[in-house]
Order: sequence, then C-alpha cells, then structure tokens
Amino acid sequence: MYDYIVIGAGSAGCVLANRLSANPEVRVLLLEAGGRDWHPFVHMPAGLARIAGMTSINWDYQTEPQARLGGRRLWCPRGKLLGGSSSINAMCYIRGVSGDYDAWAANGATGWQWDNVLPYFRKSEGNSRGTDAFHGGDGPLSVSDLRYVNPLTQVFVEAGQQAGLPFNPDFNGARQEGVGLYQVTQRDGARCSSAVAYLDPAKARPNLTVRTGAQVARVLFRNGRAIGVECRQGGQTLRLEASREVILSGGAINSPQLLLLSGIGPAAQLRQHGIEVIHDAPEVGANLQDHLDVTTLQHCTRPITYDRISQIKAGFDYFLRGRRGPGTSNVAEGAGFARSALAPDDRPDIQLHFIPAMIDDHGRKRLSGDGYTLHACHVRPHSRGRVWLASNRPDDKPRIDPNYLGDAEGFDLKVMVECGKLSLDIFAQKAFDPYRGAPIFPAKTPQTEAEWVQFVKSRAETVYHPIGTCRMGSDEAAVVDPELRVRGVEGLRVIDASVMPNLPGGNTNAPTIMIAERAADLILAG
Repeated sequence: MYDYIVIGAGSAGCVLANRLSANPEVRVLLLEAGGRDWHPFVHMPAGLARIAGMTSINWDYQTEPQARLGGRRLWCPRGKLLGGSSSINAMCYIRGVSGDYDAWAANGATGWQWDNVLPYFRKSEGNSRGTDAFHGGDGPLSVSDLRYVNPLTQVFVEAGQQAGLPFNPDFNGARQEGVGLYQVTQRDGARCSSAVAYLDPAKARPNLTVRTGAQVARVLFRNGRAIGVECRQGGQTLRLEASREVILSGGAINSPQLLLLSGIGPAAQLRQHGIEVIHDAPEVGANLQDHLDVTTLQHCTRPITYDRISQIKAGFDYFLRGRRGPGTSNVAEGAGFARSALAPDDRPDIQLHFIPAMIDDHGRKRLSGDGYTLHACHVRPHSRGRVWLASNRPDDKPRIDPNYLGDAEGFDLKVMVECGKLSLDIFAQKAFDPYRGAPIFPAKTPQTEAEWVQFVKSRAETVYHPIGTCRMGSDEAAVVDPELRVRGVEGLRVIDASVMPNLPGGNTNAPTIMIAERAADLILAG
C-alpha cells in the first residue's frame, strides 16, 4: 500500500515524486511505461537529432488526417522514458508571459494568475545567471546559456534586428518580444531533464519506489473513490493501491486516454467501447490545443552549418573534452518573439526557432548540402481538437485530432501566413547576404495570398506542445477543478500539461514543471 501513486515519470511526474517523497512518512510510487534514461544521446544535447525516431523512447503518435493540411497525418512525438518529453525535447526554457496566466485565472482557473505562479517558476529554477525578480538561482532545474553557438545563429540574431525586432537577452524577464538566444535546461553542458533535476536526487529515498516498463491499464475505484491502479509490468498484471491519492501525469495525450479507459469521459463513447461509466465527463479529451508552425529553409553558401559537422569530432569534444563544442548545442539556438498585425493585444503571437541546419520532416529526412531553417509558429491558436479512444485496449494508441487551422473564422491560417512572411523577411536581411544560397522551402517566394495559403498547408507541422485535454476550471464542465482534482470522483488528480486551459505563449515544458511544483504544495496542504 502506498500513500500516493503517480502515473507517468515525465516533466510533472518527476517533480511530484520528489516533492511528495520529501516527507519520509509518505510512501510514493512512481510508474513509468517507458524505460530508464540511459542512452547517452538523451543527455548529450545535440543528440536530440539522433533520438528523434527512436520508438523505444518515444510514443511515436500520429494525428488523424488533417483536413486543412491536405489530409496529412502529422507526427506527434511524446517521450516514453524517465523524464518524459523533457528527455527528448530541444531544452528551450520559455514560460510565456504574465497575461497568459492572468487569462487562465480570469477564465476560471482560480489561483493560477501570474503573481501566484511566478514564485513556483522561481522555486523550480536554478539559473546560471543567478537570482532576480524573475528568476531563481538555486532551484533543481538548471537553466543556462548555451555553451556553444553556431556563427549562423548570431547572423540570425543580427538579421532579426535588421527586420525591426529588438535584441532581447532574456525572454523570461520583463518583456518577451525580440530576438536573441534561448536559455536552455542544461547543467554543465548536459541535458537537465525533469528526471535529472528532480528524480535523480530523490530516487535513493526508501519511501520512493520507481517502476519502469509499467503501463497502467486503468485506475481502480471503490464507491466513487480512486483506490489504486491496474498495471502491466514484465508480463504480469499488478494491482497497486493508494491510501491517499492517485495522480495522473501522463501528459496531454496519455492522461485523457487513461481517464477514458478508467470510465471517466463522455458516457456514449465509453459505452461504445464496453467500458463501465464511472463518471460522465464530456470534456475529457476535448480542448486539445497545439502549436502549429511553418518551416522556411535556405541553402547556405558556406560550410559552417550543422549539416556539415563531423559527428566523430563533436562526440570527441563532448565526451572526452569536458562537454565542449557543438555537442552541447540544443540545435534550435536562435529565438524570437514578434507581434503580427493580427495580434489582439500586446502579447507577441509569433515564436521563432532558428536552426543552423536543414530540418525537413522533423529532421527525419536528409537534404543534401548546407542550409539553415527558421520555424515560425502561432502561439495562441483558436483551433480546438480532441483525443479519444481507438478501443478499450490500453496498448492501442489513442486517436488524436488537433483540428489544425480548424477555427471557424480562419484566424489561425491568417496568422500562419504572417509567420511565413516574417520568416522570409528575416532571411532577406543584409546580415544573411554572405551566406544566402538558393531557397528550398518555399522554392519561390509566394506572390499571392492563395500561394501563401498553399505553402502553409503543405509545410505546416507541430512543434510538440499539446495541452488542454483535461482542462481545469471552476465550471462544472471542466475536467479538473483549480486544485486539479478530477470532478465527479474522489482521490484522483491530473497534474500535467493536459490541465492547461489555454496555451501559454511559448514552449510548454517550464509551465508544466511549474504546475507540478504548485500542485505538490496544494496536495501537501491537504
């Protein structure tokens, strides 16, 4: 018997395992369907380019065919190992802006306004620049400047300023708008995932048990209260019980899937799959949001890109010379935030990731020569999708329909066109003159709105930020209340990116860790 069972050892689950087990009187069980984070390319930052297609550490999801993207299925990778997606992401440390969280609170996520969440961002953060009003200097999650930056990334920063964006040395400070370099979740040149930051310091505690290769099939209930889980590990089916709470931290895809498998969700869907209805909750799996982006690629006339890098030398510098050189790069080095002409308020609505290499099809397709890539995404999309079951078998992947560009007013598509135009504007600046080769995508600059629309629809991909499928709020339709307790049952919470009511303006890893930090305090406060 455990006090708490946490399902999913990802960005949120590792935080909870650490904070809850800090009390030696509390027994915590952490369950992870994947394996340990043993692979050296997980910890070598530039290794992310090599692990992208490793299905042993990736749930390797695909979306449903996207009607407004030419019927394409988009790849939706999610981490399946200790650290979850924080063990396979690009390590960009971005929080969003204060208005994002004030909007959460104003729309019913009481207690999650900026003044309440900033202390938890600071609590989690160990920034190499030290402590100030916005940053923490001694938290478990190491945040640092890049040790190595490709010369082309500095060219991008200069070009962004020539295009009218101010230089910004800190996108998590007083303002977000501008162009500069990402700070990254790294420690001494190595990836600092949530497993490294939170689980490694805690895993020797006698009151914390970590099981890998353990896939939870369903949550168990007695008289409307969660009492444990049914879990499959090593060919055996286990029944594991919790005296206080069961906590779902599987992320925006797996947490709603497990709720549905456990009988919490739209009653008609559950009955269709022969699942007993514990609580009719129509919004489980709904409200799916994600950042869609469009990539612009250009050939480079000089052999300085990561397309040309010697992997042997990079590995030598990294592993044998004290984590130096390009091996420490997160690849997506250059950052930018801009306001389009369509932005409804003063918050930037476009985010940029610059990569001094040619990235096509998430890096899974190699292109010849040298080049550089600019990702541009709309950070506050209006489109909403859904996750639902393919069957009642836990091993079957859920069906995922983000409904990209599906908003009725067509606003998302208009902003995505602005993303493409901004990218070409930056690439056209004088700073790129000595490096600019032939264009790749688009091969020719679109001349009409119809051509721009076709470019977006043919090239847009996800940047892996799904959220919202177990929305928190004060209304009865919300899946969880503001303390992240699942409505309609007792003893069950969801704590991960799925509870976000709306996307923050940027990457979602830091906000997910913040949510878990605050949730741990809510749990411990009783």
